Amino acid sequence: MRPEDIDKNNISEQDELNKNKAQDTPSEENEVNDEQENSQEHSEYKVPDKSSDRITHHLSGMYQSWFLDYASYVILERAVPHINDGLKPVQRRILHSMKRLDDGRYNKVANIVGHTMQFHPHGDASIGDALVQLGQKDLLIDCQGNWGNILTGDSAAAPRYIEARLSKFALETVFNPKTTQWQASYDGRNREPVTLPVKFPLLLAQGVEGIAVGLSSKILPHNFNELIDASISYLKGEKFALYPDFQTGGYIDVSKYNDGERGGSVKIRAKISKQDNKTLVISEIPYGRTTSSIIESILKANDKGKIKIKKVDDNTAKNVEILVHLAPGVSSDKTIDALYAFTDCEISVSPNCCVIKDDKPHFLTVSDVLKHSTDNTLSLLQKELEIERGELEETLFFASLEKIFIEERIYKDKEFEQAASMDEAIAHVDRRLTPFKPQFIREVTRDDILKLMEIKMARILKFNTQKCEEQILQIKTDIARIQDHLAHIVDYTIQWFQMLKEKYGKRYPRLTEIRSFDTIQATKVAEANEKLYINRAEGFIGTSLKKDEFVCNCSDIDDIIIFYRSGIYKIVKVSEKMFVGKDIIYLNVFNRNDSRTIYNVIYRDGKMGTNFIKRFAIGGITRDKEYNLTKGTEGSRILYFSANTNGEAETVKVILKPKLRQKLLMFEKDFSTIAIKGRSSIGNTLTKAEIHKVVLKQRGSSTLGGRMVWFDWDVLRLNYDGRGEELGEFQSSDLILVIRRNGEYYTTNFDLSNHYESDILVIEKFQQTKIWTAAYYDADHKAPYLKRFYLEPGNRRNLLGDNPKSSIYLLTDECYPRIEIIFGGFDSAREPLIIEAEEFVVARSVKARGKRLTTHLVETINELEPTRHPETHQSSEEEEEPAEPETTPAEPQENPEDVRDEIMGQMKLFKDDDV
Repeated sequence: MRPEDIDKNNISEQDELNKNKAQDTPSEENEVNDEQENSQEHSEYKVPDKSSDRITHHLSGMYQSWFLDYASYVILERAVPHINDGLKPVQRRILHSMKRLDDGRYNKVANIVGHTMQFHPHGDASIGDALVQLGQKDLLIDCQGNWGNILTGDSAAAPRYIEARLSKFALETVFNPKTTQWQASYDGRNREPVTLPVKFPLLLAQGVEGIAVGLSSKILPHNFNELIDASISYLKGEKFALYPDFQTGGYIDVSKYNDGERGGSVKIRAKISKQDNKTLVISEIPYGRTTSSIIESILKANDKGKIKIKKVDDNTAKNVEILVHLAPGVSSDKTIDALYAFTDCEISVSPNCCVIKDDKPHFLTVSDVLKHSTDNTLSLLQKELEIERGELEETLFFASLEKIFIEERIYKDKEFEQAASMDEAIAHVDRRLTPFKPQFIREVTRDDILKLMEIKMARILKFNTQKCEEQILQIKTDIARIQDHLAHIVDYTIQWFQMLKEKYGKRYPRLTEIRSFDTIQATKVAEANEKLYINRAEGFIGTSLKKDEFVCNCSDIDDIIIFYRSGIYKIVKVSEKMFVGKDIIYLNVFNRNDSRTIYNVIYRDGKMGTNFIKRFAIGGITRDKEYNLTKGTEGSRILYFSANTNGEAETVKVILKPKLRQKLLMFEKDFSTIAIKGRSSIGNTLTKAEIHKVVLKQRGSSTLGGRMVWFDWDVLRLNYDGRGEELGEFQSSDLILVIRRNGEYYTTNFDLSNHYESDILVIEKFQQTKIWTAAYYDADHKAPYLKRFYLEPGNRRNLLGDNPKSSIYLLTDECYPRIEIIFGGFDSAREPLIIEAEEFVVARSVKARGKRLTTHLVETINELEPTRHPETHQSSEEEEEPAEPETTPAEPQENPEDVRDEIMGQMKLFKDDDV
């Protein structure tokens, strides 16, 4: 609530009414009657006076008036900073007191607090806390002693143990009594500044946070040098942009900063890096958080099962160092995302740039504040120049006056020496100065002549005309310089900011790195710490039904999708136990906006209607709301259902119920011929004949094109989420090649359930035409060999042969590799041998032994930079020609008569409405 929004006219009318009632002095009897009449409408406050008469005050009017006064006081005098100097009243009074105490030495904080209490009537605790906060911002106050730690949250020592003084920057930019507007302190005994003449955008440099009555202010701190650059840009008429910068560092996403205006927001992240695959290091933390709060949030997330860690160590001293030790089998990449999603390692801050301007609170942008501050700086610099010019002109005037008074020896005139009174002497001096008055910059006054008459004889005797003229010339030069600055005040102000940057800017580099954050989906990074079960007989699902049928792993924040035989499907929140009904044909974890999971369905419309086939994906739907994948006709039934995580399209065999004169009893349908449409589409007509059953004939490949696959070295698992090393885009027929350090190799598909060993040397997309080069020790012949070979897909084999004692020196897929042999033992003095592998040995089958490299003892074999590379004109399609698929024998054709007999026999086992 803003005080200016309150209708003061209504308040004044109510107060006048209360005043009139208070002036009346009704009798006791009438007053009791009035109380009875008004008791239903207003609570009454009765104040007895000296004559025992009671005065009635209506609290509604009193509260309106008092609340407005209280709200205005808190807003203007306590919580919200002023736009001119960027300070709250308590901060301004602290700095004013420190200036009065300043003698270049440190003062005890307790002494500063006590001195500030002359101006601030709200106790020493509030003053001490505000002083510590100012000191921790490392800009205006030079601190000595234990002032606490903004990283760990440790509090400062007692005020009697720590000391402070104003910084050089504060002395240069914050104070100038000649340009300060003063007001009386709260008790009238002292003077205090209305606002300090700050010649720098201090409000944006320090930031501020305050809560008043009905409104709050939250202005984030910005970088010292960037503020100066922005001020210079504004003075030059150029565009500028300002973004926050924090002492605690970290990362910040400013895409929604909205120039610091109310309604914007920023995301701030801690800086997390990998020390190794099992240890994460947090080296910088978000603004407003401490290491203790970060660790507490991490432990809470671990207790809730959102992340899996072993322990957390806090090694913070001068810099932040929080070590997060991961549990075995946990991905470090996934844990980093989970820390951002479930802990205080990522926070969102909503700025609210509220300042006092013209004795009212205003909601502005950061750019508005900077422009006002820059304009204010220009105005203050201009005022200082004008004051300095006035002082120099006054000095010039009196120096010229003194020079004439002494050189013309006016003090030796008889009229002056024999003057009967001071007035006669002054009049004589004035007459003598009359011929020279046109050269003075102003009129000569009585006070000026009196000041001349106070010149001591010693000064007159020592007067040097040449020095006086030099002084006058220097003063005129200074005045001309000031006049030039005033004529080019914008350039002068730019020079002022450049001076500040050059003098103090090196102390304030940007600490917070600006980045654009990707949105982390909590369901993707939450640990699957629960298992989902189903009791089909009773219609329950949940994580506590451990004796029932296992469905899948899940986390406690996942959504579950459920499909029923009737065609109804819905999304529910995972829980320990929930009744969802019977006749469930499929349930699993649901990933919103997953466009690659395709559902293949064949359903019957009504009890005896047409059969439809459809393929669809489900993006985002409302939780606990029922949807229908059929047309919604009563008696509809799903005849075939499959969920395909990569859009696979299988081939099914459709068996019809025999009828008289019906020749077609069975046919096949390939789902790849059906287009993927929306979930609400009806689908394509499959057949109008009655279907006996639908069975899977052959699994198909994906119809969605290639899929990007990554390998996470921390957990040795594949993923589609971009964690770890990118292996490339995979089609359904593509394979993954794995080569172990012992020479064993094999190929696998890219299913996420695959497990891999920890001694992997190479893992990549398999290319059958790629030539590999291996330098290895052959244990059978006890010598080093070099071989070039092709790999074939299949089960586990060893490219080094059958002897397990053979070992690899070097393995590379370079087309024209060069190797360097370093000799050892008695042959260590020999020059290294360099071999062009492509010229040394021919590429053959992987079973070939290769060619012996040397008879000397080998220390090691290194790969060198090749001298030539493959020709660039050859296309990648020619290099990576896929292997021809293996042929499979055709299935024998089924006899229609045999099929008819089989169907008739099976139908006896089913009721009419069964599928």
